[in-house]
Amino acid sequence: MFIQTNASWRPFQRVSHPREIVRQFTPNWFTLTMGTGILFLMLAQFPLAIPGLVSLTRVLFWGDGALYLIFALLFAARWIWFTADAKKLLDHPVMSMFLGAIPMGLAPIINGLVGFYPHSPLAVRAALDLWYGDVALALIIGWLVPFVMFTRQTHHLTTMTGVWLLPIVPAEVAAVSAGTIAPHLTMASAQAVVMIGYGLWALSVPLAFGILAVLFLRLALHKLPHREMAVSTWLTLGPIGTGSTALIVLGNAAASAFAGQALEPIFLIAKAIGVIGGLLLWGVGLWWLGMAIMITLRYLKEGIPFNMGWWGFTFPLGVYTGATYALAASTGYRAFEIFAAALTILLVFFWSLVTSRTLHGMWHGHLFAAPCLAKQSA
Repeated sequence: MFIQTNASWRPFQRVSHPREIVRQFTPNWFTLTMGTGILFLMLAQFPLAIPGLVSLTRVLFWGDGALYLIFALLFAARWIWFTADAKKLLDHPVMSMFLGAIPMGLAPIINGLVGFYPHSPLAVRAALDLWYGDVALALIIGWLVPFVMFTRQTHHLTTMTGVWLLPIVPAEVAAVSAGTIAPHLTMASAQAVVMIGYGLWALSVPLAFGILAVLFLRLALHKLPHREMAVSTWLTLGPIGTGSTALIVLGNAAASAFAGQALEPIFLIAKAIGVIGGLLLWGVGLWWLGMAIMITLRYLKEGIPFNMGWWGFTFPLGVYTGATYALAASTGYRAFEIFAAALTILLVFFWSLVTSRTLHGMWHGHLFAAPCLAKQSA
């Protein structure tokens, strides 16, 4: 009995060998850094003064950065040591979409660097360098994954979910980071970053809304997806929340970056358009938020099995919360701030729930299983 109890507390019970953690490592693990990253960014904007909250945001920030580095090393090791197995990821119609989580998981760390350490030249320089890397990743994945979808993978309207958004959204997430770091740069650098940011927004948001339209049709014709993909409906908030926030922060940054320049009148208009456009997108997001809540309640009747997809409860809700905070700051309407605070509390609940379930799955090892290798023996 004593030996049996000890075994139950042994970590990674279901992993046959430590190297399997590397071989089975998939990009959906980066959704953990996405969810944790957006949590510390939203907690940093929480309107109520809570003892220890500032320290907590810093702990989450540095912990998230450490996790991202570990995951990046594991993912790189998989491609180096298990190249043949890693290539199968591109042919998997669901797991390949999660490549988009790699640049999106980096974005909160970039924003945190300038948000928490705005007066540190080293932090600002690091944020800018990381941002350029994030942009490169977003562009590569934004073209590569859809190309593979079009040429190698098999997809059907009946199996479509919000996961299709994942490789498209990183560009607009990088656009939010552009508007966030631009105010901390020299005028020339800020102007370049802002212009690139608007281009990134255009590369993502229109495509994302096209996918949302098709997703609406798919849900109307073929009803809800299997309960394994129950959380995917929350992913619709991602492009809407980041699209709204990007318009607002880019508009604010542009007005400052081009002050006294020939293009100043244009970007003063962009600042106003940012608030109006951000508010319009926020309204669309409110519809999807209500729908995601109702669909989730519907799924709860039959039970939602835990998987790494549960992290979809966090980042999309977080970026929509961020858009709400941005509107509160731009309009001065306290109703936005109150609603954003309520959404932040809901985000904390989701993050706590998903983190506890993830830690349990990591300890026992059953989360280390790559669907693209499911037909192979471990």
